[in-house]
Parts: sequence; structure tokens; C-alpha cells
Amino acid sequence: MIPVVEVEKVSFSYDGEPVLEGVSFRLFSGDFCALIGPNGSGKSTLLKILVGLLRPQEGQVRLFGKPLSEFRQWHRVGYVPQKVTALVDRVVPLTVAETVALGLAARQDLSRQERHLRVVRALERVGLAGKENRLLRELSGGQQQRVFLARALAGEPELLLLDEPTTGVDFASQERFYELLGKLNQEGLTILIVTHDIGVVDRHVKQVACLNRRLVFHGDHHQFCRHPEVCGFTGPRHHLVGHCH
Repeated sequence: MIPVVEVEKVSFSYDGEPVLEGVSFRLFSGDFCALIGPNGSGKSTLLKILVGLLRPQEGQVRLFGKPLSEFRQWHRVGYVPQKVTALVDRVVPLTVAETVALGLAARQDLSRQERHLRVVRALERVGLAGKENRLLRELSGGQQQRVFLARALAGEPELLLLDEPTTGVDFASQERFYELLGKLNQEGLTILIVTHDIGVVDRHVKQVACLNRRLVFHGDHHQFCRHPEVCGFTGPRHHLVGHCH
């Protein structure tokens, strides 16, 4: 089986300061992986490399079997960057539909009708059907986050990458968001999510990867539950991984 994501000995530095060192891992179709680690451990940098915003200085990345330098099928990849809700434009009053449609900006091959259908379908998937004409700024933080998820889903991707998507969102909204991701994964979407909310997300993920410049652990969820200390977690286990069994 060809991996959806293949990272091989990737290293990256900012101004000579190492951020990633020899990172290697694979994700296959249907995986749902939580990428965790301390602040400054290289998690966001790794996601930016996976979506082509940065180039690895050493090593190689393949998406769907293609080297990143040759990969052109970006509609197969959805991306929700860090703190995206903080970027909500307070000057230009975008509607929900207009925001979601931004996810189709590169799809010049789609007709106007198909674009509309894609937007409607994406909003239905995230539970926001009927809110197409609402102003984005009028929605709650949790609803805004689902709009940006819908924007990533509008292209109907096979791989979804999310960078701390629930930052600044209340706990109840976090739970609903992760339940939605779990449902999307059950439908076949491969997901890699950078998160600090391991006590919320761990009921849904299948794998956990711990990054601290180097990849210190990558295994299935049950392995992580048995030995969370490999990722630096200490103290009462139920506080850290509340849904481990």
C-alpha cells in the first residue's frame, strides 16, 4: 500500500537553529494521527513542509507516492492553519459561503454550479447547513472554526492537515469539533492534527506521534496509553489521556 504521507529523514532550521532533525514517519489511508509535543518542537513547521509552504533542507517528503517537488494534485489535501479564526477579516464582511468558497480558488475547472454545490456539501458535513448567508464575524468561535474546516473540505480532499484548530475555543466546542473529525475519519478521510488537547482528542485518534525536534514516538493509540511518559507526560494518567483503556 502506498503511504498517503511519507516523511523521510527531514531536517529544517531557521537561521541555523535546528527545528526538525531527521524526522521520518508514514501515514496510510484512513489513519487519524495526533501530532503532539512542546511549544517550539517543530510541529507547525512540519505541517508547513507537508503543504509546500516550506521546503525541507534535508530529507524528502512524498504525498500519495509523489515527491513533494513533483506533487500537483493539491485538491487532494485540505489544510487548516494555526489560529486561522484570528485572521477573520474585520473590514471586509465575508459571508460563510464566501469564506468556504475560498477553498476552491485554485479550481478553475469547476463550474459556478459545481462550486456552489461543493460549498453547500462542505457546510452540511460540518453541521452548518443553512448558514451560507450569515456573516462570518457573527458566528461563535466554534462555528467559525467549523467554517474554516468546511473551507478545507470544499475541495473534497483525501488528506486533512490541521494545526491546533481549537485554540481559543471553549471545551464544549472542542468536543464537538473532535467528534466531527472522528466522523470524517470514519468516512475515510486521513487526518493529521497538531494539538495540545490530547485529553479530548484521544478518544478519536488511532495514532499518536510525539515531536521534539526529533520524532521521539510514533505508534498506535493503545501504545501511547500504556506509556504516555515516552512523550513527556507525567502525573495521573486519567488527567492526561482521559479515555485510555
